Amino acid sequence: MSMAQILALVCGVGGFGALVAATTSNEWKVTTRASSVITATWVYQGLWMNCAGNALGSFHCRPHFTIFKVEGYIQACRGLMIAAVSLGFFGSIFALFGMKCTKVGGSDKAKAKLACLAGIVFILSGLCSMTGCSLYANKITTEFFDPLFMEQKYELGAALFIGWAGASLCIIGGVIFCFSISDNNKTPSYTYNGPTSVTSSRTKYHGGEGDFKTTGPSKQFDKNAYV
Repeated sequence: MSMAQILALVCGVGGFGALVAATTSNEWKVTTRASSVITATWVYQGLWMNCAGNALGSFHCRPHFTIFKVEGYIQACRGLMIAAVSLGFFGSIFALFGMKCTKVGGSDKAKAKLACLAGIVFILSGLCSMTGCSLYANKITTEFFDPLFMEQKYELGAALFIGWAGASLCIIGGVIFCFSISDNNKTPSYTYNGPTSVTSSRTKYHGGEGDFKTTGPSKQFDKNAYV
């Protein structure tokens, strides 16, 4: 069993779980703490819902009413995160089939191809998530530091950091899976050619005489035969 593949599987599956958590989370952006101290309420938003809470522990969430009224960057992040989660799911399946310790997947050569495919899919998943989280974070920071922006300003939510962490794990796991092919190619193979034959005298039995006749090989050897 390859330790590199185990590490890659842990990173890939762990990153996939982080991507699912980030996609379903409602804390992509939260209100600044300075405004929350005065009103004792805060607002946090995600890709699918807007939520509000207060110091008494009361929370209320409502989904985005229609797709057409959602801002363009939110729709782009939705598509990227859904693609990241889908790719991470298929990458996990390919990774399980490509592991040397599993009974499915075919020969070692076929498993190596599946492991490489899983690595590529994991890398694509990480890149999609990294792009989506970075796009959302860029929008938040642009509005936060814009002095002409007079509406409610937000800070980076926990879901963004979870998404970045999951993307990093997926990329790391994918790279390790791709490099694990070299380990399969370096595996030594031994071929059994049978025992070495040594020329010996042969005994022939001549019927009726009751004796044995020993004959040696007809080929003559000179001193060059032993070099």
